[in-house]
This record gives sequence, C-alpha cells and structure tokens, in this order.
Amino acid sequence: MTNNFTAAINAFVSKSEEKMEVVTKVTFIKILARLVMMSPVGNPSIWQVNAKIAGKGKGKERKPAGYTGGRFRGNWQVTFDEVPMKETGRIDKSGEVTQAEGNHVIGQFKVGMKSVYFSNVVPYAYRLEMGHSKQAPKGMVRITAQEFQQFFHQAIAERKG
Repeated sequence: MTNNFTAAINAFVSKSEEKMEVVTKVTFIKILARLVMMSPVGNPSIWQVNAKIAGKGKGKERKPAGYTGGRFRGNWQVTFDEVPMKETGRIDKSGEVTQAEGNHVIGQFKVGMKSVYFSNVVPYAYRLEMGHSKQAPKGMVRITAQEFQQFFHQAIAERKG
C-alpha cells in the first residue's frame, strides 16, 4: 500500500516538474526573442554624425572600415547558473542565429537550476539599454522585464491549448 502511494506521489512530482520545465522553456524562448528583436542594429545612415553630414549636403557617410551592424544583436547569450564574461563574436543582423543558439541552450533547462542569465556583454550594451539608440530609446531589458508576466501567462495558455 505504501509503495503504491509513494509511486503515485513520485509520478505526480515528475509530471509537475515536466510541466514546469515546458512552461519555463517557452517563457525563456519568448524573453530571448523579445530581447533579440528589440536590439538595435547599427545603421550608419541614421547615426547623428552622418545625419549632420547629409543635412549639410557634404561628404560621405562616416563608418569604420568593414563595418556591418548586428554585433549587439548577435551577442545575446543565455546561460544557467553562470554569468557569461565574454562576447560571442557573432554578428547577426537578423537575430536568427542568436535565437537558434539561445533556444538550444534553453532546451537544456532542468527544474532545479538556480538562475538563468540573458546577457549581452558588448562594451556599449549599457548605453544602448539606457536609450543611446533611437531604435530602442527605452532599452530592451527593462521593457522585457515588464512583459515577463505576459510571456509566462502565454506559455501556460499554450501548454493548456
């Protein structure tokens, strides 16, 4: 009798953990997608220095040799129980590779992991978060943090549906 009861409790706990993992993973995927897609991608034609040049009708656009936007968007990382300290080195204008890599990491989540980090460690990340870019004047992390409950409830609804 005790063995049946214990087995039933263990099955319940296992099923609950499985559901928690699924909802958590879906929520994390939504958070990452929002961060990546809100992330500004460098566009020299809208840089202030180039807007002044264009306004005066003089000269060529200024940008570093070989410059391509997408470094910030490409440097989002998802880690568990460890803060990343290095950039990914990825340049990803579309965000697709960054999202795919993050989703792969998220797929490894297990109940019992103590923390998740959504990080971007490029040197100018803080300035972008504080509104340095007109593409994301209110940042990315602050907005996404406010939307967390919405993402969580969506994940629960998707799990039920």
